[in-house]
Amino acid sequence: MRGPAADVEVPSTAHDDLPRAGGPEPVLDEFDRSLVERGTVAVVVAIPALALAVAVVLAWGRGLSWLDGGLAVAFYLLSGLGVTVGFHRHFTHRSFTAPRALRVALAIAGSTAVQGDITTWVADHRRHHAFSDKEGDPHSPWRYGNGPAALAKGFWHAHLGWLFQRDRTNAARFAPDLLADPDIAMISRLFPLWTAVGLFLPAIIGGLATWSWWGALTAFLWAGLVRVMVLHHVTWSINSICHMAGGRPFGTRDRAANVWPLAILSMGESWHNLHHADPTCARHGVQPRQLDMSARLIWLFEKLGWAADVRWATPARLDRLRARAGSSR
Repeated sequence: MRGPAADVEVPSTAHDDLPRAGGPEPVLDEFDRSLVERGTVAVVVAIPALALAVAVVLAWGRGLSWLDGGLAVAFYLLSGLGVTVGFHRHFTHRSFTAPRALRVALAIAGSTAVQGDITTWVADHRRHHAFSDKEGDPHSPWRYGNGPAALAKGFWHAHLGWLFQRDRTNAARFAPDLLADPDIAMISRLFPLWTAVGLFLPAIIGGLATWSWWGALTAFLWAGLVRVMVLHHVTWSINSICHMAGGRPFGTRDRAANVWPLAILSMGESWHNLHHADPTCARHGVQPRQLDMSARLIWLFEKLGWAADVRWATPARLDRLRARAGSSR
């Protein structure tokens, strides 16, 4: 399926500031992803998975050291929050404003997650919201229909398969603000550098801490490659699982749902129903006992004076969204 034509209108999204359709820019870029680009994606997906097998074999009988475990958790949080707070809530949805230094730090931190450069990531995600679970959504699990075989195929597509599509989202349409920002444009161009930093910095720390090549190797495997793989699959699960099953207390135009088992690993992103009901809200887990680590970090930024104009949920807004859910059933 080639995707939407250039003149397809982007549906409006309540309380969202995403670029609208109607301008001269088409939805898809003029140039498809090359075979080399798609091959690179395959390598990025396959190598971390192979690294897990190697890391387990090397750890057999030895166990996972506290250093490797600590580094893996630290870099998981650094890169993961760079994606959830930076790429997603700040750059894509403008849930808060931030000074230049914090914007640059968030953009670099998110880039170490190895999920693509920031401009491409934001453009894809804005396109997802514009066409969520409809024709044009780059990764809807409902793409092929509602039957068991169609949903199995759709799950694969939403979770991983969409990354290998030839189509490229047009950043000039969906992320013109980032293209016009010199800092972000530079960070996007330097994506290979941030990938290397995210993979090899743990190895350097592990090697220096143990003063051994073995410490460098195990840190590279666990805090570098395995950490990337786990974060990849958690992020992809938001695209797949969170659009197929779970609770839907708030009204949306799509099938975005809450999946609580993913809340901690996703740092609050799996409270996906509220996010699609109110995309610019800085907090996704708005109900009692819904842990949202990303929202807590934004709250801390606000208290420190590093974030402003934070779009927190209000009781009145949440009541309206609940009422919309009830009227749609």
